[in-house]
Amino acid sequence: MPRKLLEGLLVGIDHVGICVGKMDESCALWSELLGVPACDRECVAPQKTEAAFVDPPDGDATVELVSPMEGNAGLFKFLEKRGDGLHHLAFAVTDIREALARLKEAGVPVIDQEPRKGARGHLVAFLHPKAMNGTLVELVERHH
Repeated sequence: MPRKLLEGLLVGIDHVGICVGKMDESCALWSELLGVPACDRECVAPQKTEAAFVDPPDGDATVELVSPMEGNAGLFKFLEKRGDGLHHLAFAVTDIREALARLKEAGVPVIDQEPRKGARGHLVAFLHPKAMNGTLVELVERHH
């Protein structure tokens, strides 16, 4: 029987993160495709990123466009190697600290030992891509 590491904590998909090199062009492209404006564009200084969100009108999962700011070697390397594209999948959880504790106890490799402040004032933490066979997963506890 599979382990249910996030049972009782999982809300659903929060967003899909797309790494982009040119934020203005990407905002226009995604806004046109989905028919909604990119909004909540912000600099997330602790993560050295610029983020913009394309929110569907029904409130379901968002597309987050993320672009590196000076000093974010990881995202610059991502763009150099792959170009614009899918960067991560983010799941909303009700208690990010409990989620991290369960994952660490189960031996799941994590990047963030403790949650950190992310875009929109949310708390976030990333699992190491090794945890999900190469897919970068973000956990999000939404700020209310």
